[in-house]
Amino acid sequence: MSVLHTILWFLVAIGILVVVHEFGHYLAARLAGVKVLRFSVGFGKPLVSRRFGRDRTEWTLSALPFGGYVKMLDEREGEVPAAEAHRSFNRATVWRRIGIVSAGPIANFLLAIVFYWALLVHGLPALKPLIGEPPAGSPAAQAGLVAGDEIRRVNGVETQSFQDLRLTLLRAGVAGDGLTLELADGRSVRLDAQPMDTENLERDTLRPLGIVRYDPEIEPVIGQLLPDGAAARAGMQSGDHLLAANGKPVANWQDWVNVVRQHPSRPLRIEYLRQGQRGELSVVPDTVDEAGQRIGKIGAGPKVDEAVLATLMTEVRYGPLDALWQGAVKTWDMSLFTLEMMGRMVLGQVSWKNLSGPLTIADYAGQSASLGWISFVGFLALVSVSLGVLNLLPIPLLDGGHLMYYVAEVFTGRPVSERTMEIGGRIGMALLLLLMSFALFNDLQRLISG
Repeated sequence: MSVLHTILWFLVAIGILVVVHEFGHYLAARLAGVKVLRFSVGFGKPLVSRRFGRDRTEWTLSALPFGGYVKMLDEREGEVPAAEAHRSFNRATVWRRIGIVSAGPIANFLLAIVFYWALLVHGLPALKPLIGEPPAGSPAAQAGLVAGDEIRRVNGVETQSFQDLRLTLLRAGVAGDGLTLELADGRSVRLDAQPMDTENLERDTLRPLGIVRYDPEIEPVIGQLLPDGAAARAGMQSGDHLLAANGKPVANWQDWVNVVRQHPSRPLRIEYLRQGQRGELSVVPDTVDEAGQRIGKIGAGPKVDEAVLATLMTEVRYGPLDALWQGAVKTWDMSLFTLEMMGRMVLGQVSWKNLSGPLTIADYAGQSASLGWISFVGFLALVSVSLGVLNLLPIPLLDGGHLMYYVAEVFTGRPVSERTMEIGGRIGMALLLLLMSFALFNDLQRLISG
């Protein structure tokens, strides 16, 4: 995946999310009778600027794409003609100001609901919640789970797909809850597990439970190749049937994966069959870090029999009304989970290494776009939820910080002083810079470790 491709889809994602967020502020301001002077996507020097509408609002595309803003008429920021003073933001009632400020995050939540609704009406292809053979001695093995078991519920929560299963187990594990699994065959088992390792939640955190994805035996035939992967660089092609690695026969795809993982940055002599002709080549797996271990990867996936794949897949689909409800429930659940994870980071219960910044978001935007519109829309819904939650945090300079001031005004009957807001702004700026530094550091660590 090229850098240009990643940057392009990152800008598309940020553009959609920022426009919707700021349009929430804009629409609420118009409904409240407050005049909007400028609607800007991005910060810094304007690149494109046009004026439209009765109020001649300036619509601007600016140089720095990391956000945006809506500038409203405000007597605290400059002289306002007497004829328009009543349309100033500072003269709006406190409840109208609360409505205007909260409309941005609300717009992000509504966008997520719309995206989830669209996905669920269309039908969301997903892997069934089937598990592979649990490692010997793991909690899942001790509970009697075996390969092919389908887990329908975790602690009473329905799991329609393996993604649902992973998220539900992750939430329960982070919270330290016990695990009761209900299976498709009617069994119910209890997992006795240690508290989940939260150092890096992007890796396979469920493996210590013994919960692994079910993988049927697959022939060692190359399917999809990453353009910049080690396999493509070595000359491998889609359809190559792998016969042996360093002289040892390769029985199935799982054997091949194990061999590659054990040879990071070490050459493998491969014997293969291509269109009936035997051949040899050498491939050097790239080294990546996984759970503190250096493993090899070549950037290739298997060619899977469609009939076999169909037995592993399901489709999550609802009618229009049910999909709307499920979209709202999904948005609510993801909002609570995001807020819970942030709280646990503050309390030191979850590592700050799980915080992602713009580089990781850009990478995910590019990857999800490569997988198709369903994956990209799902990514947008998730980031829209995160953006809504982040902006509601009671940190000065964020929407949540302004709401904190207005709530205080409701209780005290008078606005927060300029001095208090100035001090709060400095504190907020320091907190945001610290947060951004953590996120950027984590991004760079991920890039370095692969």
